[in-house]
Amino acid sequence: MDNGAVSSTESETHLLVIADREDAEAAAREAVGAFGLAREPEVVRDALAGEDDAEDAQWLVVVVAAAGTLSAGALDAFASRWDGWHEAE
Repeated sequence: MDNGAVSSTESETHLLVIADREDAEAAAREAVGAFGLAREPEVVRDALAGEDDAEDAQWLVVVVAAAGTLSAGALDAFASRWDGWHEAE
């Protein structure tokens, strides 16, 4: 009987913010090897609040990893390669 217990492998979601779509896609591909991820991160468009111009969109690289395996410093350093940053919660 399933009692709804939480899986033994918890995960965390991290957001990397990158201005250019091609750079965000490259970062997503490279993140798999750099962080030993099970799958490539999703890349999604994030329009800036209140901005009408589509050119002001940023791109989010959504990194899902096992809880406690990625440090903010490592994520910041990785995103900075594309002039981006890790969005801390």
